[in-house]
Amino acid sequence: MQRIEFPLVGEFIELNNLLKLVGLAGSGGQGKYLVAAGEVKVDGQVETRKTAKIRPGQVVECFDTRIQVVAEQE
Repeated sequence: MQRIEFPLVGEFIELNNLLKLVGLAGSGGQGKYLVAAGEVKVDGQVETRKTAKIRPGQVVECFDTRIQVVAEQE
């Protein structure tokens, strides 16, 4: 399984945009499709909200990629 650590700037990022920024989706629209298709888990549970707010400490899984969202270091 591929592991990605994503440093988050700000309080949260929308799930579809996170998928786009890490390269799992070519666009925000494709990210929304992946969520709607049930391909994305947040903290081990299938997430159906396309624009769910993802915060530091959460883990997103899609296909065989695990994304650990961390607060950006200043």
